[in-house]
Amino acid sequence: MDGAIEEQVYVAMGSNLGDRDAHLAAGLAALRGTEGIEVVAVSPLYETDPVGPSPQGPYLNGAIQLSTRLDPDALLDRLLEIEAAEGRTRGVDRNVARTLDLDLLLYGDRKLAGPDLEIPHPRLAERPFVLEPLCDLAAGFIHPVLGETIEALALQVRDPVAVRRRAPSTPL
Repeated sequence: MDGAIEEQVYVAMGSNLGDRDAHLAAGLAALRGTEGIEVVAVSPLYETDPVGPSPQGPYLNGAIQLSTRLDPDALLDRLLEIEAAEGRTRGVDRNVARTLDLDLLLYGDRKLAGPDLEIPHPRLAERPFVLEPLCDLAAGFIHPVLGETIEALALQVRDPVAVRRRAPSTPL
């Protein structure tokens, strides 16, 4: 990591199993305790309708701005470790209920298309539950592939019924 350039990174977080607040708080604490990562800002939380097979309870979703010297693959590995520590099990089915979900959305203005990691996140622009909290942190950030601001992308898919800002509570 010595000599590595610090990058501004955005990560989505979500939980809909067990104590959702505790899972999100534990994920943030783990990120804060990781060498080479600084948590710069955390969005407000949103209560969101689940996307995926039924039955599922509502999610708590948010976004995190990080400053990191970790390369994208090392950061992804750390995110997966944190999810596993919170009881997340990954299978072949997508969009299933989970204790903790940490998705790497944006890594500076980099574009990367690998077998295990694609940056920007390939479904970022179609997910209001990701765009709303991300907009709270980076409304003016220009999507490196689509060339539109996060705010403009959020406006295209905004759904205030399915994605509701949660009343302020104890900060994470």
